[in-house]
Amino acid sequence: MTTQAPAQVPEGFSGSLPEFIVLATLIELGKRPGVDFNYQSALMGGRLEKGGVIVDFLFSDPPDLGISVLGEYFHYGFGPEAKARDIMAREQLAALGITLIFIDESDVLSDPRFYVQAALRYRDHSKLTRG
Repeated sequence: MTTQAPAQVPEGFSGSLPEFIVLATLIELGKRPGVDFNYQSALMGGRLEKGGVIVDFLFSDPPDLGISVLGEYFHYGFGPEAKARDIMAREQLAALGITLIFIDESDVLSDPRFYVQAALRYRDHSKLTRG
């Protein structure tokens, strides 16, 4: 049974609506925040260090998976530099043994369950990956 996606981010949630929808979908699929995954994990210094990375969802189950939601405005609207940062983040995490899967905002809004389940199976359908 799939719940209807909220029209806005609940008060107190620090992320975007697509990130909240992914969070709600992960919980619906049986994943537990703080146990199976953490939201907004800073690696290699996060935003405070050059070359640092923020992973929207970093998993301990499975231990080698990260998921990041790519918003149209910040990830595709800022041109090739933003895309290059996302690709570099994926490569940096790969060096740590973590597979970073991207989910596009438009996909989250259209069919969150399908795209989150695909990401949990290490399948990336994002425009960034498709080219």
